[in-house]
Amino acid sequence: MTIRYLPKFKKQYKKLPHKLQLQFDERVQLFAVDPTLPMLKVHPLKGEYKGYWSMSVSGDIRALYIMVGDSIVIFALIGSHSQLYG
Repeated sequence: MTIRYLPKFKKQYKKLPHKLQLQFDERVQLFAVDPTLPMLKVHPLKGEYKGYWSMSVSGDIRALYIMVGDSIVIFALIGSHSQLYG
C-alpha cells in the first residue's frame, strides 16, 4: 500500500498537538498493515464527502482519505469532528 498526503493535510497535521501527531502516526502504521482493524473505525462517508473514507485517530480526531485503485491511499484532511463536518 502506498500512502500519500495532500498539502492541506500536512498543514492541518502540523497544527495538531504533538500527542495527536504521534497517535496519527501509530494509527497510520496499523492502517498500512490492516485497514479493517476495528479500532480504526474506518467507514465510507456520504453527502459532501462522498468518495472519502474516515479513520479514527482519537476520540474526536478523524483523518479523511481517498482510495486510488486498490493500493494508493491519499490522506486529505485531519481534524476534530466539528472542524471537518460542521
